[in-house]
Amino acid sequence: MHIRAPSPTSRSSVRVKPISARHRLDLATVVGIVGAFTLIIVAVVLGGTPTAFIDLPAICIVIGGTFGVVTACFSAGDVWAAIKAMRTTVMHRGRNPSEVAVLLLQLSQIARSKGILALQDYTKTQTGDGLLRQGLSMVVDGSNGDEVERIMTQEVQAAALRDSRSVGVVRKAAEISPAMGLIGTLVGLVQMLGNLEDPTTIGPSMAVALLTTFYGAILANMVFTPLASKLERNSAEDMIVNHLYVLASASIGRQENPRRLEMLLNTVLPPAHRVDHFG
Repeated sequence: MHIRAPSPTSRSSVRVKPISARHRLDLATVVGIVGAFTLIIVAVVLGGTPTAFIDLPAICIVIGGTFGVVTACFSAGDVWAAIKAMRTTVMHRGRNPSEVAVLLLQLSQIARSKGILALQDYTKTQTGDGLLRQGLSMVVDGSNGDEVERIMTQEVQAAALRDSRSVGVVRKAAEISPAMGLIGTLVGLVQMLGNLEDPTTIGPSMAVALLTTFYGAILANMVFTPLASKLERNSAEDMIVNHLYVLASASIGRQENPRRLEMLLNTVLPPAHRVDHFG
């Protein structure tokens, strides 16, 4: 399916709509995770003993142990970057690839009809994405298309590597948290078996033994795994848009025909988002 964009009456009347820089609430992530937790809480409350599912030592073992082991596997900087990346799964700046493609074609038209220097007016006021602003700035400064493409490709690859590392951190946390739950279970069992002569210690020790496994399973399957999957999805969407920026900036730098740019962009866009700007 092709999306037909409204064509301007003349090239001199091209108006560029800025890319939205606002972050919007990702309802799918919020509703999914909050809904799953709500069902668990309802089941606990209906059981009549919600306080029995709260145990501070078990929480410390699972959360503290997971954080420590994951930090040991990566670095404090990687873990902090992953925490910030997880926040973007809730407040994500989604960019429609079709709208981005139309914007790039309009910028190409402006460069074709008014000259590349005309894009200087749009680098700050009309673009809400740092990568596109960087590409247009290099073009305005006189960099050729090949150089622009090379530099921007390196930026895109670096961004993909950062995203991949953040996903790896969250995936590792999903692997470690059930293991920490198992370790907590063993701790609780050892405490219980070592004090069988004192019946008052059996209950707390068994609580730690069972609740650490419960907390580990909750964290792994209801928090870290879905967030890692959403990070991968968002990264894939960002890669498509970033690739569009690279193609457009390089094409403008080479002063190519906007119709050729449209053809190039459509080779990257998914079929449902392809545009027919000049049709």
